[in-house]
Amino acid sequence: MNLRVVALTVLTMAAFAANSLLCRLALAGTTIDAASFTAIRIACGAAMLAVILRSQGKRPMAGGSWPAAAMLFAYAAGFSFAYRELTAATGALLLFGAVQIAMLGYGFFRGERLGLLPSLGLLAALAGLGVLLIPGFETPSLTAGGCMVGAGLAWAAYSLLGKGTSNPTEATAGNFLRAVPFAAVLGLATMGTANVDRTGALYAALSGAITSGLGYVLWYAVLPRLKATSAATIQLSVPIIATLGGALLLAEPITGRLLIASVAIIGGIALVISSKR
Repeated sequence: MNLRVVALTVLTMAAFAANSLLCRLALAGTTIDAASFTAIRIACGAAMLAVILRSQGKRPMAGGSWPAAAMLFAYAAGFSFAYRELTAATGALLLFGAVQIAMLGYGFFRGERLGLLPSLGLLAALAGLGVLLIPGFETPSLTAGGCMVGAGLAWAAYSLLGKGTSNPTEATAGNFLRAVPFAAVLGLATMGTANVDRTGALYAALSGAITSGLGYVLWYAVLPRLKATSAATIQLSVPIIATLGGALLLAEPITGRLLIASVAIIGGIALVISSKR
């Protein structure tokens, strides 16, 4: 792996972790509401991806599908509503754990079987999620934790729907554009409680256009140069980066329970991934 690929990979993982930080910064430090954050994020992501494809002479709506767009919207909405209460670290761990466990569960449903060590790893990851979901520990409410787990399940479904896509950038652009009407409906439904301030809108725009839109483009550019197991292992860094970022930028505490849950979730999934080599 050359230095350029390493640099792009690190930048991409930082961008994915920054989504958690930006959302938490907006919903905890500004007056923007979760629905408005979701709508601005999706709209700006769609605009950025459309501009990129137009510059390449491609049609932005050529790829993607409505079912995938619905899952993308469900992920973004659950993500935003969860971060009204969750810390950046807890949210990132719940999201990551739910996505990976759902993907493993789908593989099991399709006939894949796990050996003893990966089975123990999966049980450890589930136990770590359980620790985070107990109200009063790291999760202020079961509702917030449930929203993030739901976001993770939606992202897993989105990933499975896009599996085997010949041009993932085109598919992502099409899905973002198709998700805009869903976000608009959510905005209309919550208009009575909507509130948007400049700083919150800026965080949402950065999350959509930069850390989501450009982040996905970078990831799909570097992904073909990574082995499947390497790509899966590298993604283990996202919740770690989010945890460190939350501590440094948001002054969020790194508690003993959070560390235990992190080791259980990340270590357990790493055990499953390593067994697939």
